[in-house]
Amino acid sequence: MIIVMKPHAPEEAVKRVAGLVQEKGLETHLSQGKEVTIIGVVGDKTKLSNENLTMLPWVDKLVPITESYKLSNRKFHPEPSRVKIKDHEIGPDTLTIMAGPCAVENEEQLMTIAREVKKSGAQFVRGGAYKPRTSPYSFQGLEEEGLRYMAEAGKEYDLCTICEVISEEAIEAAAKYVDMIQIGARNMQNFQLLREAGRSGMPVLLKRGLAATIDEWLNAAEYIIAEGNPQVVLCERGIRTYETSTRNTLDLSAVPVIRQKSHLPVIVDPSHATGVCAYVPPLAKAAVACGADGLMIEVHNDPEHALSDGPQSLTFPAFHQLMGELEGYINLSGRTL
Repeated sequence: MIIVMKPHAPEEAVKRVAGLVQEKGLETHLSQGKEVTIIGVVGDKTKLSNENLTMLPWVDKLVPITESYKLSNRKFHPEPSRVKIKDHEIGPDTLTIMAGPCAVENEEQLMTIAREVKKSGAQFVRGGAYKPRTSPYSFQGLEEEGLRYMAEAGKEYDLCTICEVISEEAIEAAAKYVDMIQIGARNMQNFQLLREAGRSGMPVLLKRGLAATIDEWLNAAEYIIAEGNPQVVLCERGIRTYETSTRNTLDLSAVPVIRQKSHLPVIVDPSHATGVCAYVPPLAKAAVACGADGLMIEVHNDPEHALSDGPQSLTFPAFHQLMGELEGYINLSGRTL
């Protein structure tokens, strides 16, 4: 349930209503807009059955929330959220570009890629130090050694850094080196990992599961936010369908749906969605056009010999060209890099 206060309700009136709700053993979450303040209520609403909240001064109305996700719900937080990482904000006014290799292979490789994606305009370098692979015999990542390289690259080229984590131990290690952690598609419903990510307090990029509905995806985000960490960004990376021409089917309709259902920023990963580098540029442009807050693009210095996902990785010239071609789309969307 949310309690909508009347426009320009004084702080004292808001505190009085929130205090009454808290006295009944329920949690409150304030969302303050330019004119209207909303008090989100989480808990057993029957405890308020004897309280006529609408009769309190400055209370406008009560709105029930029927969806199972509350804190990630746009009804709770009508204004789009902004997730700040260092000096950069992921949100409705910017287009965030996360670029880099699927897997960190060695120090020289990552430093080279970080330098080139920075030149082209990326704000983040991404790289996998922990790689949950379909085959147990595939390259699994350099783990903490890879995280150290991420930290060096971020510092050297003034880039934000993001890396996937797959366990509580990986979160603890990542917290020492990178600015943002990623929960991959295979772990979207690893609820214990989601809770640990929430408890870490670090910004979290949450990828959509391989066959997850949007409501399941938002409920996964709820696990993180419920631990007191609102710094969540969603990532559409394609879902599994009957189509085999691409690795997955990129669901660009998820972007406007998320923007209607949730206040959380949402970015798109066309690299993992398609698995084919030639399809990445057109889908990146389409993602910006339909309102995505950012893109995650795989870039590699030598895709033919990459240890992970080479076929979907852009070369440096291809990434630089894409960044130039995106400028018109970014301007039309009213965003800045």
